[in-house]
Formats: sequence, C-alpha cells, structure tokens
Amino acid sequence: MNTHQSIAFLGMGLMGVPMARNLLKAGFTVACYNRTASKTAPVVESGGTACLSPKEAARNADVVISCVTNGPDVENVLFGDEGAIHGAKADTIFVDMSTIAPAVSVEIGARVKAKGFRFVEAPVTGGTVGAQNGTLSILAGGSEEDFLELQPVFAAMGKNVTRCGPWGAGQGVKLCNQIMGAMNILGVCEAFSLARGMKIDLALIEKALNGGAASSWALQNLARKIAAGDWSPGFMVDTQQKDMKLVLEAAEQVQAVLPGSALVTQLWRSAQANGDGSDGIHALDKVLQRLSNPK
Repeated sequence: MNTHQSIAFLGMGLMGVPMARNLLKAGFTVACYNRTASKTAPVVESGGTACLSPKEAARNADVVISCVTNGPDVENVLFGDEGAIHGAKADTIFVDMSTIAPAVSVEIGARVKAKGFRFVEAPVTGGTVGAQNGTLSILAGGSEEDFLELQPVFAAMGKNVTRCGPWGAGQGVKLCNQIMGAMNILGVCEAFSLARGMKIDLALIEKALNGGAASSWALQNLARKIAAGDWSPGFMVDTQQKDMKLVLEAAEQVQAVLPGSALVTQLWRSAQANGDGSDGIHALDKVLQRLSNPK
C-alpha cells in the first residue's frame, strides 16, 4: 500500500476521530461516517469527507475501518441496509478496530469472506492519548498476508502492532489487556485511598512511584486527573463495563477463574449506579472514596 490509499472510517467516537485524523496526516484520503453526523466535523475540518451512510463511505475505499461500540454496531455498519459491504469494491479489506467478543469477530470475518472480501480484526489499546498521538497498540487477528498489507495503515495510528493469530486471537488479547488495565487502575485508586487517609500528597505518590515497580500506564496517565478531581473520559466507565462483560463471558466459556476482574466490575457497577457511567474509568477512585467515607 502507499500513502495515496483511500480509507473509509466508520465510527467517530473518542477513539475514531483522532485515529482518522492521523490517517489524514499520513497522506491517506478518508471518507468518514457516524450515526450522529455532527461528530464527523473534526475529521472534515482536517481534510476528510463526511458521508451519509457506511455504504457511501465504502464506495471508493481500499480499506474500510470500523471502530464502534459493540458487536451489533459492527454488524449494522457492515451488513445493514446501508452497510459498507453493499458499497465496497472488489478486494476491499475490512478492518474492525472495535472491541467485541472473539466469537462474534470470527462470525463477522466469515460473513465478510463469504461476500468476497477480506477481513482483519484489530482492536486497539492506549486510550485517547494513544489515539491522538498515533501511539496505539494494535492487536490484529487475520491472515499474515492481509496483516502485512495493512502495515502502512496501522503505522499511521499505532506504534506497537502485533499479529496475534487468526480471527478471534486479536480480540482475545484485547480482553487480556482489559484485565491487566483494570487491575492497574484499581491499584492506583487503592493506593490513593490509603494516601488520603494518611494525609499524603497524591502528587507525591505519583512522582515517587512512577519510576519503580509500581509504575503503570494508569499511574502515568490517570493519577494527575484523579488528584485534580478531573473525571473527564479518555475511556468511559460504561464502555469499560461493556468490555468487562466480554471478559467475564470469555472466562465462563473457558472456565478461567478471574476474581480480580469480577471485583473491579462490581466496583465500576457502583460507579454506574451513582451516575458516573459517562466519567472516565478512573472514576473508580470516587467509588473507593464513598466506601471509605460513608455518610
């Protein structure tokens, strides 16, 4: 592929907008679609073209990228009445960068292949910071040939790009990532809970521990927001809970014991029950504050 390839990008959420803009910066043309049309504005301002349907966006695309909330949303933008599959030209590669159940991704891949097209799953991790900076980790599942062909596309959005195996493998690795990330966030929030009780400055905790064994993405990227009481989302609690549901479903299927994942899911559920579902995932700290200081 070269930098003059045409991309259709379906889904202009917190991740999709900066990812699409990075593709434009890399020299790709981008036709974008979002169910709420106004959300395409930042990409259009950066040189992209807004389309009224996934079908229209896919019409001249060499690669169709979907980055939406869940499995049914992927199925809708690809196979719905105005789905991208109906407008795609021969030999288009469909790339789903959403986080969905591995089994559902396999089914979608089979449906795309049955229509005569190619499919690669490529969920991402790194949050909105990684999306904005073009430093996402991309976890691909699909054929080696298609993965290699997509390298210039992936390079525009991420730095750590890994082929994890066939369809389903990339989504499986993403679920493992969500487990590790959840445990790290809980660790930061619990440490801050203890620090507050001991009257230790939270900024000092971040500075002192960032270079040692306790360092993590959560400490580096979320600690300052927690200390400042800034709950704006890089990744929302509601979206994280969708992913944790996928984690627990996968664990049930393979009989894996995940006590930590079950616990943090319940804590995030408390956040949702208290109206914090649209906050960033670090709102877990508010849950611990409520538990530590019940009224």
